[in-house]
Amino acid sequence: MENKTFEQYLEELDNALKALENKDATLEESVANYTKGLELAKKCYEILNTNEKLVVKKMTDAGLVDFNEPQE
Repeated sequence: MENKTFEQYLEELDNALKALENKDATLEESVANYTKGLELAKKCYEILNTNEKLVVKKMTDAGLVDFNEPQE
């Protein structure tokens, strides 16, 4: 997959999901859309995970507490 913004991947995922809801789609089309949806969901997760780590690092570098760690 090429580099796109999170929003672009999310829009493609939404389109794949809408295509899955099409009752006139063939089995092959549905499987293709399902596979594409899985790939797009994975890419969205990766982008979110990367950005979460970046935010946590910036918070830590700034002396703020990591919100994922238990508070004492």
